Amino acid sequence: MTGGTSGLGWAMARALAVAGSSVALTGRSGARAREVAADLPGAIGLPLDVRSESSVAAAVQEAWSRLGGVDMLVNNAGIGMRTVNPGFMTEPQGFWRVSPAGFRDVIETNLTGYFLMAREITPRMLAAGAGRVVNVSVNHATMTRAGFVPYGPSRAGTEAMSRVMAADLRGSGVTVNLLRPGGATATGMIPPEGPRPAMPLLDPAVMGPPIVWLASAEAAGVHDQHISATEFDDWLRTRSSAGREPFE
Repeated sequence: MTGGTSGLGWAMARALAVAGSSVALTGRSGARAREVAADLPGAIGLPLDVRSESSVAAAVQEAWSRLGGVDMLVNNAGIGMRTVNPGFMTEPQGFWRVSPAGFRDVIETNLTGYFLMAREITPRMLAAGAGRVVNVSVNHATMTRAGFVPYGPSRAGTEAMSRVMAADLRGSGVTVNLLRPGGATATGMIPPEGPRPAMPLLDPAVMGPPIVWLASAEAAGVHDQHISATEFDDWLRTRSSAGREPFE
């Protein structure tokens, strides 16, 4: 679980741990990751900077060794618009005002980080004959919203990359799926001051049921699906009524 020390990552890590999965959660601060993991049954905390190839390789090796393999990678680590424009909700800025350094930092974390993690762990999963990759993203409206460079493009890239990963891995035994919260979440990415989204902020716990299901035996073979957590129950019912066994 990348970005597992807070927000959506912590909510998903907790849900998986409570459901009985052994979880390796990561964060840029190894001390913080270990502190958070200590509160979850069977979890371990590891330092990880998803922008660094050496850090990614070390974290994957340690997780694989300590857990006896990794069945599922959850790509979740990310940074938001506040890192390039603290007032993005009240004073959105045009893309031409975004610093190149800020642009690169968001892209390297939110998109390149997903690539590096999947690139490192997929050969191991292929050798094992099975594995699951879940890439966390956002709704399409966020990807194209005015004033959302570079966050929007980073998540649009996540979506496109997920589709390519799924195409590359089709029939291999390693599945790739994309999971979105389904709305703005109470994770600290939206400043407490200023205007709020039209809809109430979602509790990060909304990500629990779908991520636990994606880790379950029921989800074996589920591939190239885009799931919104707020619509998960309806999605399951619709897929079940379509008579797919279990799902395609």
